[in-house]
Amino acid sequence: MAGVANGFDLKSDTTINTFNKDYVYHVKKLQGLINIDGVIDEIDWERAQKADKFYRVLPVDTGFAKQPSTMMMAYDDKALYVAQIFYDTIPGKRVMESFRRDFSFGNNDNLLIFFDTFLDQTNGFSFGVSASGAKWDGTMSNGSSVSLDWDCKWEIETKHYDDRWVSEMRIPFKSVRYPKDSKEWNVNFSRLDLKSNEKSAWAPVPRQFPTASLAYTGRMKFEEPLPKSKMQFSVIPYLLGGAAKDFEAGTSTDYRTDVGFDAKVGISSSMTLDLTYNPDFAQVEVDQQVTNIDRFELFFPEKRQFFLENSDLFSSYGYEHSLTPFFSRRIGLDAPVLVGGRLSGKIGNDWRVGFMNMATEETSENLARNFTVASVQKKMFTRSSLGFIAVNKEYFDVPSDTSMYNRVIGLDYNLASKDNVWDGKFFYHRSFQPGNPGKQYAQGAMLEYSTSHLQLGIFETSVGENYRAEAGYVRRTGYNFIGASAGYTFVPNKKVVNHGPSIKLDNYFNPDNDLIEHEYEFEYELTFANRAELSFEYSDQFVKLRGDFNPTQDPDHYLPEGSEYDFGLFSVSYQSTRKSLFTWEAEASKGSFYSGDIQYIQGEIGYRFQPYVNLTMNINYTDMDLGDPFSREKFWLVAPKMDITFTDKIFWSTFVQYNEQIDNLNINSRFQWRYQPVSDIYLVYTDNYFTGNWNSRNRAVVLKMTYWFN
Repeated sequence: MAGVANGFDLKSDTTINTFNKDYVYHVKKLQGLINIDGVIDEIDWERAQKADKFYRVLPVDTGFAKQPSTMMMAYDDKALYVAQIFYDTIPGKRVMESFRRDFSFGNNDNLLIFFDTFLDQTNGFSFGVSASGAKWDGTMSNGSSVSLDWDCKWEIETKHYDDRWVSEMRIPFKSVRYPKDSKEWNVNFSRLDLKSNEKSAWAPVPRQFPTASLAYTGRMKFEEPLPKSKMQFSVIPYLLGGAAKDFEAGTSTDYRTDVGFDAKVGISSSMTLDLTYNPDFAQVEVDQQVTNIDRFELFFPEKRQFFLENSDLFSSYGYEHSLTPFFSRRIGLDAPVLVGGRLSGKIGNDWRVGFMNMATEETSENLARNFTVASVQKKMFTRSSLGFIAVNKEYFDVPSDTSMYNRVIGLDYNLASKDNVWDGKFFYHRSFQPGNPGKQYAQGAMLEYSTSHLQLGIFETSVGENYRAEAGYVRRTGYNFIGASAGYTFVPNKKVVNHGPSIKLDNYFNPDNDLIEHEYEFEYELTFANRAELSFEYSDQFVKLRGDFNPTQDPDHYLPEGSEYDFGLFSVSYQSTRKSLFTWEAEASKGSFYSGDIQYIQGEIGYRFQPYVNLTMNINYTDMDLGDPFSREKFWLVAPKMDITFTDKIFWSTFVQYNEQIDNLNINSRFQWRYQPVSDIYLVYTDNYFTGNWNSRNRAVVLKMTYWFN
């Protein structure tokens, strides 16, 4: 990677990315006008610097991409303009799943751009386009993570030719945040070309990292400092009407109308205040159901847009999917949100702050509650950070002689080396509740090492018996954990482009340090030249139950507390190439399970009539026999989904989920018309039935309209 790239050089700069310091794009100011029409014929595009050498990242990170690409940028006082030309002369259809915004990265030929506007190699913005012309926009955190639930107003136009496809973008500066007098950003361009089975980037990225890694960006330099950001204000009100009937309860049809709004105030170029009143999330896509034979609560990701911008400021403490003091889905799912506010952003180059306060209404089942979260993060060294979080859940209208609350404070250190090779986390959290018993701590540490061939990790966690994070997600309490992982990847770059073994060793102990559970996984994975993947895995488990457990639907029997089980499971899984119109993936497993045996198959099949119709079906069949006195259980979960994108503004999706384990058939159908930028009309229909007798459980229809005043 040494030397001068694309004919441009840059002198030493203490803030520039160390690895790609020679990759510099000079953004010239417009002399004329650019019409966003997908036709690159303006004089400013002739003047613009051409970034036209893309390095391969996958399947190997050596050499240039087979099919060339050209990127150009320019700007005026209001917006950044981007043009891309992706040459494509390989026979066959270009892969374009649909017109839907925030497309699935691996299922589309696409361009992604990553902007690090504060030069901290940790946070930023991402914009992109698929071959169909679908938009991609999201915020970046943790050095490479992209949250696609952030939307802003920007323009794009795409055109196709026999030997190339071309896009033009216009991204208003008011849509992103950057420092005062900003003149330089970090940037990288990434192309996924499924026809050549290659991922490539303008600034080289090692193959073990995503091209979104801000540690490996180049630099873009503007001719003049960018305009000072003005205070921005936008409000998105909604109108809603709906009807619902609960057949199980035997109640009459409930008709409702509602209004509410979300508002966004740009306090500064780097600080945003979000406000909401009486929010309604009827249009949010339903969760994909899974067969649950685990002893612990399932984790489902947050999908509500209000909670997602800068969400890492609140959700990245502890381990996000198993032990975190704040999980926004705890707010508003069992009682409507009445009002809320969130302040988040940066102070200077090294500090990030977040403050959230949400109040829920009182219902017949739940008291009114208030949730308050405060987070502060300080950048340490090049890419690491130190963070502090405080979470308070308070109950209203409790008896005068009673206090009901739950509080957690926590300190996290996030380690990220300059070259991304080392990654780690060290944290200590403590909860507080009425009576304040002892053992209310949660503590953890992890350290991972990753190169193109070798991956190593070590993990440690300890959670007290009385640790409670009611506004968080905690899978289990009262245990000590130690684990390790290791893997090695061979890169032959032939029909099999990489393959290798991996091992994971997880051990759980009770507070007296007696072993109560272990899970040892041994896997061998292969990736083929067409990006198909095949893996073989064996899992060995030991469990000493700390409570009664019933993984079946048998209400009269259970596995008793204190009983011990040693069992193993063999699995094989395959994922087909994503460039074919027909795609499939499947996993088949067979082995022992607690006191008996289990076998299951799960997977997904899909077919697309690109770019208009995408059909998928998720399938899970589980056959579990725990022996006497349990009855043998066999249940299906079948979930077909139809996603139609008539245009880049009109969408219709229908998701049916037949789940024998919970005796429910769910139908969810959603029509969306984006009649103005970030302004929508939704019509949502949902219905639930018993799978045994097909009697209706409940039914609802909602019509919702939003409009973005900016």
